[in-house]
Amino acid sequence: MAIDNEPFSDLGLYRRLAGSLQYLSITRPDIAYATNRICQHMHTPTISHFQGLKGVLRYIKGSLNYGLPISLGKLHLRTYADADWASDHLDRKSTSGFCTFLGNNLILWSVKKQAGNRGQVLS
Repeated sequence: MAIDNEPFSDLGLYRRLAGSLQYLSITRPDIAYATNRICQHMHTPTISHFQGLKGVLRYIKGSLNYGLPISLGKLHLRTYADADWASDHLDRKSTSGFCTFLGNNLILWSVKKQAGNRGQVLS
């Protein structure tokens, strides 16, 4: 619909909700990707972007029992890492990630696609 591409009228509301989602994603990594996409439109959100933001809020409402628990225990630091080898057939870039635990608590995690143009076949 053409109306979906119209600017969203309440920038303050959009930015407050998007910021709240960013804060919540610390203990809810399941919303991290969607939240990142929402935050890419902070300067000029459209009605369609706001509809997407409301979709994430509805998902959160239906999954209140999800999240990363924080528990007491011995403070052993452990890190796990993994990577694939150019599994994206379109750009031949690798994806790598890691997660770090302090005791049973996840304290740091990252997943990202390889930067640059390494792995591309030159013709």
